Amino acid sequence: MDVDIISEEENPMLHRTDIRFETVHDEATPSRLSVRDSLAAKLDKASEEVVVHELDTKFGMRKTIGYAKVYDSAGDALDVEQDYMLERNKIGADGDDGEEA
Repeated sequence: MDVDIISEEENPMLHRTDIRFETVHDEATPSRLSVRDSLAAKLDKASEEVVVHELDTKFGMRKTIGYAKVYDSAGDALDVEQDYMLERNKIGADGDDGEEA
């Protein structure tokens, strides 16, 4: 999947960069996680540092416009982002390590 960055805006107060992007796909709208992984690879970041907020595909089109936040570290993402957005992007230790004791 090819991801093209439309705009980038630095947000140093929250240790992140806000990104608008578009992707062209052959079949159905790609999943949030596959877009996150592709965007992370393009920006040379870890997947846990990228939080995809929005994916918008117009009916019948093969182009998706999206909005993501790219953090300086995964810890910054955990500190700033809301829990439901972290769950959607599969970020955090809730389901990964099973640290419930």
